[in-house]
Amino acid sequence: MNQKLDPAHDIVAYNRAAWDSQVRKKNRWTIPVSSEEIQRARKDDWQIILTPEKPVPREWFPDFRANSIEVLCLASGGGQQAPILAAAGANVTVFDNSPAQLAQDRLVADREGLNIDLVQGDMADLSVFENESFDLIVHPCSNCFAADVLPVWKEAARVMKPGANLLAGIVNPLLYLFDDQLMERGEFKVCHKIPYSDLGSLSLDQRQAYLADDEPFCFGHSLKDQVGGQIDAGLAITGMFEDCWSEWPISEYIPTFIATKATKLGQVV
Repeated sequence: MNQKLDPAHDIVAYNRAAWDSQVRKKNRWTIPVSSEEIQRARKDDWQIILTPEKPVPREWFPDFRANSIEVLCLASGGGQQAPILAAAGANVTVFDNSPAQLAQDRLVADREGLNIDLVQGDMADLSVFENESFDLIVHPCSNCFAADVLPVWKEAARVMKPGANLLAGIVNPLLYLFDDQLMERGEFKVCHKIPYSDLGSLSLDQRQAYLADDEPFCFGHSLKDQVGGQIDAGLAITGMFEDCWSEWPISEYIPTFIATKATKLGQVV
């Protein structure tokens, strides 16, 4: 990564380069789906995740084969959700901050003969899209890399058609209460306040370690902003489930992820 990038000065540019680096390191969220998964999706045998482990209920999705459905995979690059949905019959646009993550979707699209539109940009600014452009938005756990989540919800609501659904993965903010290194060892020491920011909560040594390792900087948004922000943007919460990440010790005690289905008022898609 270009070490001149300063996350405190431009978090969008910094996290863009950090995720490009994560692709080179083969982070699990950058590994494209297999040809076998695409073939199953073409036969209507598919699932995707918004959170680490639990698949999204199929009833949350429209019938991609019965209707022409415009899907926006928001901050969802990496060659995972978008190719599956495209193979299932949706018209898919991927919008992501990281060119390298978008390249993973292009890799699968070229390999499998899928038609996927790729757009690079900041999830809080969807001005490239017209109002009421999409029937469905798929937004996995990625707004933890945005300093302010409220513009993400407002822009998502703007580009949704009446009756469209927004399926979003959310990090439970309680995760950010604890010292990360101790938590990995199963020790839960409350050290931080919510809302949380790596920029303000990490020590200088910790921030330098993140910079040296090209780690993206995270933000722990309050549930008021995560869930209430969707409602304030004009959406109605019509579904929810919780999920864990079994490799995290805290998951033995409480789910650390939430998925929501939010509907824009109008005829349900």
